[in-house]
Amino acid sequence: SAVQSTKIRSVDVVIVGGGIAGKACALGLAQLGLQTIEIAPDLGQAVAAPQGSQWGQRIYAFSPSTQKLLAHLQIWDALDHSRMQPVRDMRIYGDRGEKNDQLHLSAFEAGTPQLAWIGESNLIEHTLDQASRFQNKLERINDVIEKIEVDADGGTLHLKNGGAIRAQLIVAADGANSPIRSELGITTSEESYSQSAVVANWTCTYPHLETAFQWFLPGGDIVAMLPLPGKQVSMVWSTSSEHAADLLKLNQAEWQEQFSVIANGAIGKQLGELTLNSTPAAFPLRKIRAKRFIGPETAPKVVLIGDAAHVMHPLAGQGLNLGLRDVAVLLNILGKRESFRKPSDAVLLRRYERQRQGDTSAL
Repeated sequence: SAVQSTKIRSVDVVIVGGGIAGKACALGLAQLGLQTIEIAPDLGQAVAAPQGSQWGQRIYAFSPSTQKLLAHLQIWDALDHSRMQPVRDMRIYGDRGEKNDQLHLSAFEAGTPQLAWIGESNLIEHTLDQASRFQNKLERINDVIEKIEVDADGGTLHLKNGGAIRAQLIVAADGANSPIRSELGITTSEESYSQSAVVANWTCTYPHLETAFQWFLPGGDIVAMLPLPGKQVSMVWSTSSEHAADLLKLNQAEWQEQFSVIANGAIGKQLGELTLNSTPAAFPLRKIRAKRFIGPETAPKVVLIGDAAHVMHPLAGQGLNLGLRDVAVLLNILGKRESFRKPSDAVLLRRYERQRQGDTSAL
């Protein structure tokens, strides 16, 4: 048939998904010398670098493991460090409101220069896009996967715009609702926290002292204030979905009132007057974990990374870092593989799954 005659392209690895984990993985695999294709519907428009005094809505805490991976990919130094805030201290306050009901973590005491960095997601994405453009083993295709077929030698991906691509190894970085995961029949355990995270950025009148603050409130809510460059903080407030909807309706004066009441006014005491510097947004919180991180069962050719493998409560700010640790482990295993092993060798994929399942459950 005419369909059969379309040329099927063949490469070493295909990454499906265009988030940070997918982009980092694609770049890293190409750097290992593997012929790599990344496929996602929005890879056409490069992410613009953030600039100006408005800060992006998706703010992440980058852990030392993330810094290490980004340095390994040779993009850490290329990031605009004026938009990243090192965290030197963390102060966590309990919900009984007692004086010594708190935990203090200090980089200085731990003998490290910083505990983490806080920055915008588009800062990382922009830099990954730049680096990917100059990587000759990496090609990016704007498309959607219609169907995936896996056999003993690899997998074939049928694209929406017609045509097909064959790869020895397929990396599913296609998000929390991963279509590839469902198509392979990998089940997930899912827990909704019936909570939402309300996020907003603020300018404050007192310096934040490079400190991340977290208040556990009596009703079970948690308010985190993460430091940003200058006198700015990023708020993450975990609360019930109903309360989140109410918070999104507040104006500046009503927010002031909230801050004077919650945690006995401790937030204002710590940061002074807070002025809204972004439109507040809410994200539902859930926890998802794939039963397997590789598939199909008999002769695995697909690896799950990032949110396709696991979605976490953002309380610890570890979702992105966990996804990038998936990438680091996969790159390490494939980079050290014996010359006779193909990238999709079952031994390598099982190694990946074993290492990642331990880290994920511990978290």
